Amino acid sequence: MRGFSINRLIPNVLTLAALCSGLTAIRFGLQGELRLAVIAIIVAAIFDALDGRVARRLGVTSRFGAELDSLSDFLCFGVAPAIVLYLASLSHAGALGWVVTLMFPICSALRLARFNTALEADTPPPAWTGSFFTGVPAPAGALLALMPLMVSFEIEAAWPRHAVVVGVVLVAVGGLMVSRLPTFSFKKGRIPRHLVLPALLAAALVMGVLASAPWIALSLIGLGYLCLIPFSIVSHRRQTLQDRKAAEASAVVPLRSVDKGIPPRE
Repeated sequence: MRGFSINRLIPNVLTLAALCSGLTAIRFGLQGELRLAVIAIIVAAIFDALDGRVARRLGVTSRFGAELDSLSDFLCFGVAPAIVLYLASLSHAGALGWVVTLMFPICSALRLARFNTALEADTPPPAWTGSFFTGVPAPAGALLALMPLMVSFEIEAAWPRHAVVVGVVLVAVGGLMVSRLPTFSFKKGRIPRHLVLPALLAAALVMGVLASAPWIALSLIGLGYLCLIPFSIVSHRRQTLQDRKAAEASAVVPLRSVDKGIPPRE
């Protein structure tokens, strides 16, 4: 009897773990355990970051896994954050709060549908797609939307959970998710050898801040990500211009062949 390789199951198991974390976040939100709800969404983001990389490392990527991952992303980073924020704040804004809540998972669904459509395109993707996303990815969008709630866990103030603040952040992040702005994907990033030690020291500093004040640290990471968007736009334009020049150079007819009336060599 022919068996089924366990390597093919591992990425899908990680995706299902992310899906379970997203559903658990909704459960914690309904019970009023908002901190645990946010932690569950963060755990889902960790599993989501792992499943695709594990599948590529093992060489077991599949269409089934991609579809399952998209469905998981929609629930974990579209539905779950919106419901948690509605229960924490937007429910006080009545019908308008619910309209704003609906907008976020709709933006998430539109973004994921656009991403899946790009995968099925007949033409090969541009070279820059390995380094950039189009718009803010769903996991990052979920964490950005939860920033007011995370700030409220650390400071004793009512304004971070105010319906206006949460609603504005939710609408803005939803707009970034469906936008055409290029954002760094960090999939193929390489650290120069001379920057390895500073990068390790920076990672240790981040870990220390996360251990002492996790919610403020996560909020600062979110702000840092937003600050990177202008740099990603500039970097994307530079790379697109380089790719265009390289394509034009490869299509140029050799001048000597034209001058001598000799057709260019195929």
